[in-house]
Amino acid sequence: MEKGKISALQMAILLYPAVIATAILSMPGFTAQSAGRDMWISPILASFAGFLAIYLAVSLHNMHRGKTIIQISEAVVGKIPGKVIGFLIIVFYLDTTGTIVRGYSEFIVTSFLFKTPQVVVISSMVFICALCIYGGLEVMARAGQLLFPIFVLPIIFSSFFLAPDLQPKNMLPILENGWLPVIKGAIPPIGWFSEFFIIAFLLPYLSNAKKGMKYGLIAVLGVMVSLVIVHLLVLFMLGDSTANKIYPLMNVGRYASVAGFFENMEAVIMAVWIAGAFVKTSVFYYICALGIAQWLNLSDYRPIVWPLGILLVQFSFWGVHSTMEIGRYDFLTFPYSSAFTQLCLPLLLLVIAIVLKKKKKKSAL
Repeated sequence: MEKGKISALQMAILLYPAVIATAILSMPGFTAQSAGRDMWISPILASFAGFLAIYLAVSLHNMHRGKTIIQISEAVVGKIPGKVIGFLIIVFYLDTTGTIVRGYSEFIVTSFLFKTPQVVVISSMVFICALCIYGGLEVMARAGQLLFPIFVLPIIFSSFFLAPDLQPKNMLPILENGWLPVIKGAIPPIGWFSEFFIIAFLLPYLSNAKKGMKYGLIAVLGVMVSLVIVHLLVLFMLGDSTANKIYPLMNVGRYASVAGFFENMEAVIMAVWIAGAFVKTSVFYYICALGIAQWLNLSDYRPIVWPLGILLVQFSFWGVHSTMEIGRYDFLTFPYSSAFTQLCLPLLLLVIAIVLKKKKKKSAL
């Protein structure tokens, strides 16, 4: 099926943009709507969903080494129930991948390429990702390594550019309204942190699977710290108006200025977004192709890469129809569907697997 092998570090480099890429632009606005000036605390609480997702994926893999969650489902609950669970997981990732591509196109078209048809933006991204996926997991991992600095360094440099205009007093008083608003603000980020469960599709192809847990947790910690920094930057710059912004980080980028030379950093944010969106789309596209091939018991996933690309373009138009609808979906629907598919179902499988393992031990005695 997949003959390539990647290191645990390469896996972490893929996981980081695969989760945070679509979160850095819109998540601050979602958390601010509920948590207000305590919005920066919400990603810390939500990160526990990421740690749980890593634990569930690694635990299931340790009990069924060399298998992805699609194969593990059949091994734990039987062929027919396992096929049903696998189908639910695949449909979720298909819908999520379509929404990722649509969100990417909405941002590009509404912010930069105003007269470009969305189908052109979507199709070009899917086509490039398909080329990457067709090359295999190792090619995708190396592409992630190449783009990782392009994704991370601009965020760091932007923090320095914005430093003179930041107003730390915007975060005070801390926890003025207690913990309840912060907990409510943590609900949308849970959807993104639950996406760390995609590690369940990568663990079988690690050159050293024992390091999977360590580097998976490091990736969660990296995303959590990055999101806290982004939330603080947005809060220090925009204050209470953050909740009214669709892409708060884009608004912050317009304020960046250093010596009258570096100004209007929207182009930098677009470059970061494109690099991150490419890695994220590629990872989820790969998961869909691999999952469908394993669900259908095919010997290789490559023959379905191109037909699946056409399907993903269709999914990007079927699921959501506008930027506002994407926002409502990410705020109201995605956190719950993501947590159910990537936390609740794996937790159920793990409980069943542990119970069956104990029964086998008792019968052996």
